[in-house]
Amino acid sequence: MAESTATDFAAYIALFISAFTSATLLPGSSEAVLLTLLGMGRGDPVALVVVATAGNVLGSLVNWGLGRFFSAFRNRRWFPIDDRSYHCATDWFARYGVWSLLLSWVPVIGDPLTAVAGALRVGLLRFIVLVLTGKAARYLFIVGAYQWWNGA
Repeated sequence: MAESTATDFAAYIALFISAFTSATLLPGSSEAVLLTLLGMGRGDPVALVVVATAGNVLGSLVNWGLGRFFSAFRNRRWFPIDDRSYHCATDWFARYGVWSLLLSWVPVIGDPLTAVAGALRVGLLRFIVLVLTGKAARYLFIVGAYQWWNGA
């Protein structure tokens, strides 16, 4: 029993790290890790959603902080968001406003959206609520689709 618990704990940590890096500009594929863990029967599905969502939201907070405190340096080569992605995200914000953060889970545009939210001084509480809602809905959908597909 202790070995299974340690293995499940390691699975949760791996998922958290993958979700965190996936939300930053580092490479990661939290969906693949989540589906792998579900397929292996590792961890409780609800706990997996909570862990993945927490890691992903915290990664988005890193982007918000980069945008909030370092956007003046966005033309520098070391800044993690290229100019094209930054302008695409600002266009989304101009068109849809703060509600565009509900799409922060979308590949390619989601990470820049969270950085632009910081640069545009979106309030932290509003940011967290919208990003949390979008990212949790995505993971809930993945787990629900997996369970439906597998007849669980």
